[in-house]
Amino acid sequence: MSDDVHLLLLLAALVVGYLLGSIPFGFIFTRMAGLGDIRKVGSGNIGATNVLRTGRKGLAAATLVGDALKGTAAVLIARHFGNDLGAVAALGAFLGHLFPVWLKFQGGKGVATFLGVLLGLQPLAALAFALIWLALAYLTRYSSLSALVASAASPIVLWLLGAPGTAGVAFVLAALLWWKHSENINRLLDGTEGKIGQKS
Repeated sequence: MSDDVHLLLLLAALVVGYLLGSIPFGFIFTRMAGLGDIRKVGSGNIGATNVLRTGRKGLAAATLVGDALKGTAAVLIARHFGNDLGAVAALGAFLGHLFPVWLKFQGGKGVATFLGVLLGLQPLAALAFALIWLALAYLTRYSSLSALVASAASPIVLWLLGAPGTAGVAFVLAALLWWKHSENINRLLDGTEGKIGQKS
């Protein structure tokens, strides 16, 4: 394969990943359910945690699954043409969720999509992420704190699993996730962060 063809494939993986990642499931599902614009509820986020604040657990679960699987799908489609393409698609999907073109680049914070791309890249790392998130969420009831710790652990888990290249991608995604959670971090430090299941 020539360098030019490989470069085109990398670009295609990034674009396809971005377009898949930019599908705003939380926004779509809440609109379909007649709940209006989810961006006007709670934190204003389009992700599953904010959808849960509507009191509709089924919609929150559907949003979680949709946001995760769009990341998984992007990685698996791209990996069919090469492992490095899967990593690029993972980045594209994550950026698509954070900055969806359909919502004027105002998207979610990426937790479910982070989990989804991990599932596509390395299922054991996705399992570790889920277990860490669930344990901390059970103990603290803080979705944001659980996500921050789980995402920070993911590059380490991937490194230990013998995937240093993928660990590098996960480090970039975790850094973006922490950046998107900057307000949550401030609220956690202030003791004003909302807990799981808390309605607006």
